[in-house]
Amino acid sequence: MQAFLADEFLPASALARITEVRVTDPDLPARAARSRKRRTALTADGRLNILAADHPARRVTGVGDDPLRMADRRGYLARILRVLQCETVDGVMATMDVLEDLLILHQLIVDEGGPALLDDRLLIASLNRGGLAKSSWEMDDPLTGTSPVNCVAMGLDGAKLLLRVCDEEAASLATMLYCARAITEMNAAGLPTFLEPLPVVRADGGYRVVKTAEALAKLVGVASALGDSSRLLWLKLPYCENYERVARATTLPILLLGGESVGDATPLLKEIEAGLSAGENVRGALVGRNVLFPGDEDPYVVAHAAGAIIHHGWAVERALGAREGWRGRDVKVLADHFTTRDDAKQR
Repeated sequence: MQAFLADEFLPASALARITEVRVTDPDLPARAARSRKRRTALTADGRLNILAADHPARRVTGVGDDPLRMADRRGYLARILRVLQCETVDGVMATMDVLEDLLILHQLIVDEGGPALLDDRLLIASLNRGGLAKSSWEMDDPLTGTSPVNCVAMGLDGAKLLLRVCDEEAASLATMLYCARAITEMNAAGLPTFLEPLPVVRADGGYRVVKTAEALAKLVGVASALGDSSRLLWLKLPYCENYERVARATTLPILLLGGESVGDATPLLKEIEAGLSAGENVRGALVGRNVLFPGDEDPYVVAHAAGAIIHHGWAVERALGAREGWRGRDVKVLADHFTTRDDAKQR
């Protein structure tokens, strides 16, 4: 039995209202971004639990045996919003179209007296998505998203970059240069950059991440030196065996990534727990698919479990034991809001 039903959580009328705003008041997302309550510091306790929601912009839409699961914007937004209801989630990293959808919904709900879901949350823009999955130029990944200058203008809290390095692909050097320039521009803007450096090899018509301590530690040294300064740089890295060797390769703060959804969040939670114990500079997680699509489980539960491990130092067993108390909490808040408002319009 599904613990979370996206269509019940976010009514179709909510998507219609987003489109209506995009047609009649396209500047609303910018106003909402600037007027929301922002944090005074990036992190209150030195750790971060951030949701990643930028995969569709790189033509990555599949979950399990459904090749278009993340291409359904209503379902995708519903799951993102569900995660953002969790108080142990620090924010969301996404492309501008997704962030603007969220900002519109945030403002519409606030205007109707509902909860301000994006207040005190980090909004982090994904900058480079041009290396489309399965394309002939996949390793050449330019900044096809927003700019560091616009991140400042919008009142965003940071930006994320992907740097995949394949020794057999000269295009990886171009991507490295794009990332170095963007880091320098982010530093000038005074905003943090979250860089995801991944060693990859050709495999099965695409690329496979090499998740070994040796490969990751070597690339960490390269990534840490990019740009004019590393003072605002965070790294996003996958977990692997002997992770302490990866952590020792830098003094920069590290966030763990999750990878493809496996339909069960337990392995992810165990990796987060193990990663946090591998070094003092491992400071949390920036995870997407395994939180948003955890099989039959409620995404809120997985987000809360990850947050409890990251922010409160819970063991995985304790977090898993608390699932029943979290499952379904506040699940009708948004549906009730939009249903009530639309019913009132019809009357």
